[in-house]
Amino acid sequence: MRNVVTLLAQTEGDVEGGLRAVGYGLAAIGPGIGIGYLVGNAVQAMARQPEAAGMVRTTMFLGIAFAEALALIGFVVTFL
Repeated sequence: MRNVVTLLAQTEGDVEGGLRAVGYGLAAIGPGIGIGYLVGNAVQAMARQPEAAGMVRTTMFLGIAFAEALALIGFVVTFL
């Protein structure tokens, strides 16, 4: 009986770890979509007004950093 309980506890831990990985994968979709949307719109803005490209590029990199921070926070929460 004790072996069955040990086996169930190990299986439960494996399932929990797998669910955490799936949860992080789903959470990483949001920042990925956000970064793609942000870069696409920045390229359009730079194409329409090349003289503002420097300011648009700076703002784009700030947005990318904030969106990537969300993914990294999700990664850290996976281990907690």
